[in-house]
Amino acid sequence: MARKLTLDDLIEGCADSSFDDGIRIDAELAPVGGAGSPVKPAIYEGGSYQLDQRWASPDDAGPTQVIVIDNTPSQANRLEEALRLHRGESEIPEFVLDLSGLPHLPAHLPRNLSSLQFPHRNGDAYLRDATLDGKDFIKTGLGRAIFNATAQTCGPLMGWFPQALLYGFWQSHLGKKRQNTKHARAWVSEIVGWRPASTETRVLGVKGDPLNLSVGEDVLSSDEDRTEWSFAEGGRATGGGKKKKLSEIGHGQVPFTGADATPAAVSFSRITQRATLSFAHLRRISLGPEGSADADAAARALLAALALYAHRFAFGRGFALRSGAELRPSETTLTWLGANGDETKDLGDSESSLQLLRSARANAASAGVPLDGWGREPTILLPKKNLETAIASTWPELDS
Repeated sequence: MARKLTLDDLIEGCADSSFDDGIRIDAELAPVGGAGSPVKPAIYEGGSYQLDQRWASPDDAGPTQVIVIDNTPSQANRLEEALRLHRGESEIPEFVLDLSGLPHLPAHLPRNLSSLQFPHRNGDAYLRDATLDGKDFIKTGLGRAIFNATAQTCGPLMGWFPQALLYGFWQSHLGKKRQNTKHARAWVSEIVGWRPASTETRVLGVKGDPLNLSVGEDVLSSDEDRTEWSFAEGGRATGGGKKKKLSEIGHGQVPFTGADATPAAVSFSRITQRATLSFAHLRRISLGPEGSADADAAARALLAALALYAHRFAFGRGFALRSGAELRPSETTLTWLGANGDETKDLGDSESSLQLLRSARANAASAGVPLDGWGREPTILLPKKNLETAIASTWPELDS
């Protein structure tokens, strides 16, 4: 039986003196519909999949065609979402940009944005364009510390944005004359479908209409508000309408064929997920002059435990990537990539991963790692006036 992964393992593996290389998690995934059931990969601009050729084994005569069902940036976002949803247990830091005071936001838009949803994490424009207690966030002591932090002086990020040290960041929205700090992701994960039965199949169909409305005349309709429209002859749409076919505003039958048809779900011979945590990347992380070798190791171990916790809750049970992409793990193996050989280890269940995270956090605190934002209520931010204006311009008030 595999030995359970422990906090001591993580601390020793992340130490400056360690020659251990990292952790790899391999999972065989099955569609909820059963083996071979079609699964919808991510679709990119132009209606294309992310196609690739991979070596399933170095002994193979040639590489195997694959489709990347969910790529590394997308996986990172799903891991952060798992951290957000389970923040009540993990107590990791969180900023919340409160948008509830803005008028006219359509119902489908969020009333707040979590720092675990910011596309660029600690380098995000939403953080740059926020205020804290009436002051520009970037001009506060906390804001300056976060925006000036690097992987080699990571105290503010350990305290407020630990996910950035795992999934990477680029401080690219402050201008060329300001800091443009980068940090590569330490955690890499993707889901791949092997030997697709087809890469050309498209979803064909017809959007129906119970009355089968069919009118040859054009209509006038505003793209921004189609609650009002009129026939083109002598009519004018509110807000400057354009000529449209009746089918373009939702009436009539609309066939989906050729280039209009979207790529279909794909049947694969197998679907796998591979996730890796690089200790080499983690060993680039340091508290700097304010820290110590022990504190650095403790901080890295906490990040490793956080990564494993996020993976467990994002992918340790059945999960849905998108419509038509519902998967479940059928077999998962965690491999410790050690200096003296690789070893299969047991991560344990969800409770075990939570306890590992809590133990790592307690150890980090005792070693002097700054954990200011952990275990407290979210820090509430408000949008600056320029951001409010951008939001209002994008979503103006429409006549009711």
